[in-house]
Amino acid sequence: MELKTVTAIIGIAWASVITTSAQKITMYSTTPTERWIEKKYSPDKSPVDQADIQVYTDSLLQDVIGFGGTFNELGWDALQYLSAEERDKVMASLFTENGTLFTLGRTPVGASDYAFGYYSYNDVKDDYTMRNFSIDRDRYILIPYIKEALKFRPDLKLWASPWTPPAWMKVNEHYSQKSSGIEGTDIGHNQLDPNRNVLGNVTGFKMQQGYLQAYALYFSKYIQAYRKNGVNIQMIMPQNEIAWTPCWPSCTWRPEDLAIFVTQYLGPQFEKDSIDTEIWVGTVNYPNPDYIRTFLKQKNAEKYVKGVGVQWTGMRALPTVHKEYPSYRYMQTENQCGNAENDWSALENTWKAVVHCFNNGVNSYMYWNMVLNETCKSAWDWAQNTLVIVDRNTRQVRYTDEYYLMKHLSRFVQPGSQMLRASDKENVLAFRNQDGKTVIVIYNPKEQEYSYNIKAGNKNFKVTLQAKSINTLVL
Repeated sequence: MELKTVTAIIGIAWASVITTSAQKITMYSTTPTERWIEKKYSPDKSPVDQADIQVYTDSLLQDVIGFGGTFNELGWDALQYLSAEERDKVMASLFTENGTLFTLGRTPVGASDYAFGYYSYNDVKDDYTMRNFSIDRDRYILIPYIKEALKFRPDLKLWASPWTPPAWMKVNEHYSQKSSGIEGTDIGHNQLDPNRNVLGNVTGFKMQQGYLQAYALYFSKYIQAYRKNGVNIQMIMPQNEIAWTPCWPSCTWRPEDLAIFVTQYLGPQFEKDSIDTEIWVGTVNYPNPDYIRTFLKQKNAEKYVKGVGVQWTGMRALPTVHKEYPSYRYMQTENQCGNAENDWSALENTWKAVVHCFNNGVNSYMYWNMVLNETCKSAWDWAQNTLVIVDRNTRQVRYTDEYYLMKHLSRFVQPGSQMLRASDKENVLAFRNQDGKTVIVIYNPKEQEYSYNIKAGNKNFKVTLQAKSINTLVL
């Protein structure tokens, strides 16, 4: 080989080393006292003998649909206390690349527990043809809220679920199934006669043909009405929290009965009306996998159901059902609501849930309340956690710890990403983005700063993480 050729090869190799060593790793860190601190790191030139954390960059796992939050009436009401400019800032913080850059949005079908009160789109008893169906209330509250988000993120994917059917379709003919709230607390109130309480292990819906047909038509009209108002609902889960009977809007379903509704009425109605909105089973809050198993075993379930949505109690069923039914997509539909702690402990709880869910096959993760006022209370007096707090008296906006956790995840892990296997399954999540970059999210639970040796593919480097910190590294 000629000297010139050898020299050229050496030069190229040396240039490659320089380029690799010069590549910067960007890290974003958040602690209980410091928010979103950006740092730059250069990879170590020398190999790491023993890595504290190893990310296997060639081990591509499930695809990621994304992260998101929920639109509700009380959230929109809180935002009305801000000027248009300040309201835009909040929405931008949720739906642009300077904020969480949410991919998904959830909205209720009729009243949720964070509505102003009970309502449905047709409260006229026995109106089986849905002649009196109307979304007029939503046109002034929920739809403007959603459109504000679409202004910043036009490609936002929206899905919906009801908390309850119209009251006249239920066995106790009431929006709720129980007269009291959460057992052992003073949370919750309504005027339901306790003698009309419905047990949680039965179906609260009237399982007669006329009601089943009417309810399927109700969903079809809902999707069509929203589209006429510029909002495309791309996926439906037929019931929120299938297994709970609180004093706010609710309805329980046995899996066999829900499968009858979906496979014999809802699915065929969508076919008849040429509606391409996906149907998922959910939101399931049974920790026992038998509920999902029983539903998916019913005739034609596979034909009409595209995915499975589990609420924060239901996520305990994920390790089993994901292994048994790997062909379905999975979503964590609602993180743990909390009790308005809105502090670092809430961040830690949500982080554990996120790690558990992604390590057990979910493609997407949903937060519950995006925005609330300073009380964080529902119409039924349960104060829950939120990402953004608007103080109605001072007009001040506060971003909670969980907001930053979602930002650490959602901003960098967008649709088309894939999860990667990591050696630490408690404090690390890793993803490969469409642009080829690796995203590593690390939680340091220690009470003191700690230096981690990290190996990600052919990259070796050391980073020092602050005590009690959530960190995102982009390689």
